[in-house]
Amino acid sequence: MQIRILGCSGGIGGNLRTTSMLLDNDVLVDAGTGVGDLTITELLKIDHVFLTHSHLDHITSLPFLVDTVGPMRERPVTVHCAEATRKTLQEHIFNWKVWPDFTEIPSKSSPYLRYATFSVGDRIDLDGRTIKILPANHVVPAVGFQFDSGEASLVFTGDTTVNDALWVEVNKIGNLRYLIIETAFPNMEKELAITSKHLCPSMLAEELAKLHRSTRVFVTHLKPGAGTLTMQEVEECAERYNPRMLSNGQVFKF
Repeated sequence: MQIRILGCSGGIGGNLRTTSMLLDNDVLVDAGTGVGDLTITELLKIDHVFLTHSHLDHITSLPFLVDTVGPMRERPVTVHCAEATRKTLQEHIFNWKVWPDFTEIPSKSSPYLRYATFSVGDRIDLDGRTIKILPANHVVPAVGFQFDSGEASLVFTGDTTVNDALWVEVNKIGNLRYLIIETAFPNMEKELAITSKHLCPSMLAEELAKLHRSTRVFVTHLKPGAGTLTMQEVEECAERYNPRMLSNGQVFKF
């Protein structure tokens, strides 16, 4: 298995891209602005899109992706998501007002887009690759993912705040190699982190204290303009876990 980071920022500007990752060459994990850097050839290879939740920074490229590749594909793009996320996409994005409903184009029997809903705890097998749905705690229904090659696993928390249920599951993963976890705000905005159900560095340290597995920790979703400060505080608060900032173009093989 290989995951390439297409975007990992909490916003845009310059070379910043919002959350998106490419698993091997056929599975997109979230669909932030980083998807736009892929070539048409790369976009055409994407058969599956796994969404953590419905917020715009994680889905913004999905309508453009389907619109671009749909006419050139022989089968629909499958969007894997929670039922609540599917409902939000249908009601607020693919509703003929914001964007066409590609579950009906060119026909309901042969659409460009189809959904496959999941629940926390589900395991999805894609050609020998296992994706387990992990719990998240955010302001909208959200999930995280465990990507398991058999040899090793990578966990992506998605957007989340304090989440005891996550660590129960993560601590069961015997082959855990990488953990990608969000920290959206610096400590001076802790109240905003709590209200918006994200993490700040002091909260991250408290969450990592619940981790009982040895793994490499990468921090994602830093807000533009506050990234340097946030990472300084992350390194101070969570030094024992040797956290590193996730970066665009980074590749994880496992």
